[in-house]
Amino acid sequence: MKKIKLKIKGMHCKSCEMLIKDALEETGGIKKADVSQKNNSANIEFDETKIDAEKIKAMIKKEGYGVE
Repeated sequence: MKKIKLKIKGMHCKSCEMLIKDALEETGGIKKADVSQKNNSANIEFDETKIDAEKIKAMIKKEGYGVE
């Protein structure tokens, strides 16, 4: 398992946080996602044989948020 921390732009409330968390956890290969609207970040644990960081970033962008 690999872990990454991403900065997320555009979260304004707990609903934004939950939307991203739910989308991440429904994505194959992601084991755990801790999303914080307060810190504008996401800590993600994933199986690098099933998904990579670029695909995770693309998925967050698809939900309408910026990501670094």
